[in-house]
Amino acid sequence: MIGGLGAALGAAVLFGIAAILQAVGSRKVPTGSELDPRRLAGFVGALLRQPAFLGALVLNLAGYGLHFIALRLLPLYLAQAGIAASLVVTALLATRLMSDRLSTIEWSAVVGVCAGLGLLAVSAGDQGASAQHHGLTVGVIVGLVAIAIVGGLASRSQHTSATALLGLLAGLGYAGVAISTRLLDDSSISALLQSPTTYTLPVSGALAFVLYSLALQRGSVTLATTPMIALQTITPAAVGVFILSDEVRSGWYAGAVGGFVVTAIGALILVRFESVKDPSETATSTAAHPEASDPR
Repeated sequence: MIGGLGAALGAAVLFGIAAILQAVGSRKVPTGSELDPRRLAGFVGALLRQPAFLGALVLNLAGYGLHFIALRLLPLYLAQAGIAASLVVTALLATRLMSDRLSTIEWSAVVGVCAGLGLLAVSAGDQGASAQHHGLTVGVIVGLVAIAIVGGLASRSQHTSATALLGLLAGLGYAGVAISTRLLDDSSISALLQSPTTYTLPVSGALAFVLYSLALQRGSVTLATTPMIALQTITPAAVGVFILSDEVRSGWYAGAVGGFVVTAIGALILVRFESVKDPSETATSTAAHPEASDPR
């Protein structure tokens, strides 16, 4: 378990740094971008021409390598709680490099999210037996279709409220990555190639990555990242406990529930306070620190 948790925390650091690089690259692409199949290729191509975005892609792939190890060794909720520490890395770097300014209440919310995730971590029991689950696989596929449709509609808006929604949808996409990884049938090459989750895994990751990029174009890094982290943690955790038989430590059910509640409240506070900030504050901050919006 220690090795798996170490892998999860290592992934958290890489994901946290990647989020900042992804924000830098995404904001150099026209903000009129949206999740439209007719324009998607051009949008992705524009992103791939940004060195910072390519750096984010490399770090995310390296982070997923560590995340994969964690997902195969730990209960889903503990693996996800470990990588959710990336929120702290992202928040710290965002305030330092991206001119995102967090109030005392918002910093308290970040701490609350981390405390809630910590409760989830210490509540972890044994991982449920790995098994194929046809109904859950179908659910992942249906969920991906729904995420793509809602994401396409949300991406038509340039309002900061779309940032939170796109971040939330990205979190659900990354939840699909975690669930697909857990359901992979790697007993043989043939079984792996025939497993539907072999294909839902990269599709989930790619969709989430694009949605997160769109979210980062429209608002602060913290506003985009918090709902993403919360959903990609809570959704697989619930699936692991209620469907895949991941265990909670004896006597720690209240701690696990409390962890969920604290995490959700902290995420909601951040989304609420970030979404109502005056856009002129961001503009003023960017004008005062131009190097933060266009780092070299």
